[in-house]
Amino acid sequence: MTQDQLSPDSFIRDERGIDAETWDDPVRGRIDFKTFFGDGPPAVSMVSGMAEVPPAATVALHRHEAPETYYIVEGQGIVTLDGKELHVEAGFSAYIASGVEHGISNTGDVPLKIFYVLAADSFADIDYRFSAELE
Repeated sequence: MTQDQLSPDSFIRDERGIDAETWDDPVRGRIDFKTFFGDGPPAVSMVSGMAEVPPAATVALHRHEAPETYYIVEGQGIVTLDGKELHVEAGFSAYIASGVEHGISNTGDVPLKIFYVLAADSFADIDYRFSAELE
């Protein structure tokens, strides 16, 4: 089936055509990510994509109103949820409720690959509040 055979409300995207974004600073931490859905029209009422955290890197503690899920595709790390550190590895998933402070660190030797989904209409609608900025 090709894109032109789908209904107007359904579509496919090829990850190879999506540019990665990078955060690499002391406030946000270090992560590369590609947003598959929720980065532009059409609106799909969710944001999803793939993220990569390099070995020994961390995504800093932060909050947002959109609930979020992580699915660990590859690697291992520590997810921090409301101050509790939890080990995760390939095959694990996490649900992060609205407003919960969270972050993730790669404790392995390979990139930590995470499939993420947020309950928001677009990535631009998510107001990230990093704990380091609030101190």
